[in-house]
Amino acid sequence: MNNWKLDIGATVIDKEKACFRVWAPKVDLLSVCVISQKGEKAIFTLEKDHRGYFSGTVNGVSGGDRYFYVLNNTIERPDPASRFQPEGVHGPSQVIDPGSFVWTDDAWKGVPLKNFIIYELHVGTFTEEGTFQSIIPYLDYLQELGITAIELMPVAQFPGNRNWGYDGAYPFAPQNSYGGPDGLKTLINACHKKGFAVILDVVYNHLGPEGNYLNCFGHYFTDRYKTPWGDAINYDGPYSDGVRKFFIDNSLYWIIEYHIDALRVDAVHGIFDFSAKHFLQELTETIHRHTIAPGRNVSVIAESDLNDVKVINSPENGGYGFDAQWNDDFHHAIHTLITGETKGYYEDFGKITHMEKAFREGFVYSGHYSGFRKRRHGSSSRDVAAHRFIVFSQNHDQVGNRMLGERLSNLVSFETLKLAAGAVLLSPFIPLLFMGEEYGEDAPFLYFVSHSDPALIEAVREGRKKEFDGFKWQGEPPDPQSAETFLKSKINWEKRNEGNHKVLIDFYKNVITIRKTIPALSHLDKNCLYVNGLENEKIVFMRRWKDFDHVFLIFNFNSADMKLVPSGIEGRWNKVLDSSEKVWNGPGALLPDELNSGKEIIIRGQSFVMYRKGKT
Repeated sequence: MNNWKLDIGATVIDKEKACFRVWAPKVDLLSVCVISQKGEKAIFTLEKDHRGYFSGTVNGVSGGDRYFYVLNNTIERPDPASRFQPEGVHGPSQVIDPGSFVWTDDAWKGVPLKNFIIYELHVGTFTEEGTFQSIIPYLDYLQELGITAIELMPVAQFPGNRNWGYDGAYPFAPQNSYGGPDGLKTLINACHKKGFAVILDVVYNHLGPEGNYLNCFGHYFTDRYKTPWGDAINYDGPYSDGVRKFFIDNSLYWIIEYHIDALRVDAVHGIFDFSAKHFLQELTETIHRHTIAPGRNVSVIAESDLNDVKVINSPENGGYGFDAQWNDDFHHAIHTLITGETKGYYEDFGKITHMEKAFREGFVYSGHYSGFRKRRHGSSSRDVAAHRFIVFSQNHDQVGNRMLGERLSNLVSFETLKLAAGAVLLSPFIPLLFMGEEYGEDAPFLYFVSHSDPALIEAVREGRKKEFDGFKWQGEPPDPQSAETFLKSKINWEKRNEGNHKVLIDFYKNVITIRKTIPALSHLDKNCLYVNGLENEKIVFMRRWKDFDHVFLIFNFNSADMKLVPSGIEGRWNKVLDSSEKVWNGPGALLPDELNSGKEIIIRGQSFVMYRKGKT
């Protein structure tokens, strides 16, 4: 793999010796209290260097032992770089020997980004058990579906047993209730055996409030900037070198020690840095430097609401160098057309021209005035390669940040679910599915936590209510602290074998197979793309091609059947897929099997069709 090794935290040297190292410039005296597996305690003083790191080698320590750091001979705190918190965020850290896990993926090089078909899941609600290892039996199912990359929502140790993961307090420690380090490694190893890339969602813009003791050690946070989620991280102030190293080490740790194939960096617009080289640029450059030489396919993906191509531009062109980013504009364009919702940030969308531009360029707002933001927003993505955008009709945010957590299956018809699937999967971008989407899961995905501080619990409840103000949703939001809220969000796997649920799975499989096997679709290139639309009719035409292979798609976002004469095509085109056909439990197709230019046709409401030129 790579000879990089984590040099903070507890590092096993041999079976009876470990080195402890922690960045703690705020502390004058620091020691480590080791608790053996027999329950015996011993305290060892660590030495401080000129950069604020305390370190020392301790004999008689082995993997499985637990420990606290003792700060200034007064308070005990877990290790900021703890590899495991077996007793949760307030308990002792555990010494982990990475060499004790036997990997079997030595030949694995990953999946090229352009071949990603992503399946996003939340470990705790994906199965009844809610563990890493309980996902493994479903890998055959995901492989048959056509998925090539599995994205895990954050797994860094959070308080309690239920949380989305964005309240993590220990960035290096896989969640104890999910199965800890060995559980995660076992899952990743199994994914690689099946040919799946594994994407991990990481949070570098804040840490969760409960169990977050980093500020006891060093200057990790700053009050110069504000985030909606917690104290901003200090990436550019005094002592920021140690902070930057901590989080960059974290990224390499996941990629090298855990064999992760891609990182999805959460909300990069909440990472503030005015230094000469932005933290995000340093992050992507470091990751690429450590993975290009071994020949691994490793990607760094951003979540950003800035619509700023600087995020994905190369450093040579003044950018941060991310390989790809989530594109919320694409989601908003689809969502407003199929649901009619126009409140909150949806007020900027709802026209066919928005969907056209999303298909053609990526960003819809590229320097234009945004009514929601009350200012101009974004930069042009016209020249950005198609494979650098990840698109979706659902994800954890867009579902879970609704007051009642409704999925599209609760908001639109069965025909419309197929239309949304076609728009995402047959776009020129990288598609992402949210767990259960492929069979029309109708259980909500709600926001849930399991904090222990009553004041914090109440603050979370009030904060969620305020978030919904702009959408004018009626009623009372479910209690995030309630175990019932979490249990309601679990996947109902038995549904995939019945009625429309089973038909929808087969439909997704078919569309994904078509995407993979038809060159005009598997070739992600905006230069081989033509899009135009009819605003009043709510129709979008899209033509894609690769060499002599051409496909023509018609998306009808109107609830009514529409008569029209296709434009921009010549010659004979044969039908490949029609979402309204009875085989897909549709009302029955009205479109001919062979399409000729200049002839009037009728397309069913809330449906799409694909033709291929000269092919059968």
